Amino acid sequence: MKAIIFNGALERRSFSTSNLLSRYIKSGLENFGIESHIFDLADSGIPLFDCTLTRIPNGVQVMNNLFREADIHFWLAPLYHGSIPGVMKNCLDWLEVSAKKNNPYLTDKTVGLVCWADGVQAMQGINTMDAIAKSLRAWPLPYSVPISKKELFDPNISGEISQTYKDRLNLLINLATTKIITAIPAINQ
Repeated sequence: MKAIIFNGALERRSFSTSNLLSRYIKSGLENFGIESHIFDLADSGIPLFDCTLTRIPNGVQVMNNLFREADIHFWLAPLYHGSIPGVMKNCLDWLEVSAKKNNPYLTDKTVGLVCWADGVQAMQGINTMDAIAKSLRAWPLPYSVPISKKELFDPNISGEISQTYKDRLNLLINLATTKIITAIPAINQ
């Protein structure tokens, strides 16, 4: 079983919110023995979506392979002006190159959604990602983690995720892995 953690923020700092959340989820997946990969947009080399290109850019091909091979996805995004970052949506638009393949896009993939905001509007980003995941034929989990950034970190330990959000992220990881683990016998029958 494979998982991908899609870091939808253009942050390169090792202690950025997106990197801390990505590493936390990766660690949680490792506890289940699940192989995972963090896909960072900042290092991906994904160009602007252009369906008129005759040759698929290498970064796009790598991204498509990683996304389509993963059984479980975790999408993480900051809320920017009421939605996810445009660069994240652009990356997902490139899944169009899989349109003519067997099981195109993200057919039957499980997707866990996480969004953070300075205020209490993170659900707007969750709703956007939910609609995109469904459009790509994936199955977003019915549980997601909208984050109020002012409550995300432990006030007593710098860079440490608060216990409240650890519990919520752990639940998301447990639901995603349980859904996949229980679905595998049914698929193999």
